[in-house]
Amino acid sequence: MHDYIKERTIKIGRYIVETRKTVRTIAKEFGVSKSTVHKDLTERLPEINPELANEVKAVLNYHKSIRHLRGGEATKVKYRQPGGEQSNMVKTKL
Repeated sequence: MHDYIKERTIKIGRYIVETRKTVRTIAKEFGVSKSTVHKDLTERLPEINPELANEVKAVLNYHKSIRHLRGGEATKVKYRQPGGEQSNMVKTKL
């Protein structure tokens, strides 16, 4: 594994533990894909720094446990905005 990958993996690992941000947000901030961040955190980090990997795993598990809530909130916001799909739908049920 290249040194720059190891450095990026450790930086991302520390960052997610400190900020508790999502993989998607971190990917945007670091300029890499979500897949890269996820692979760094789940596959590469345990080989490099097992203790940090355990902390990261706890954060990822938390995000996984609340993802259904976050998705529901995004849908609610989408349909509350003017011009959302709901305003264009016609109720046909009697």
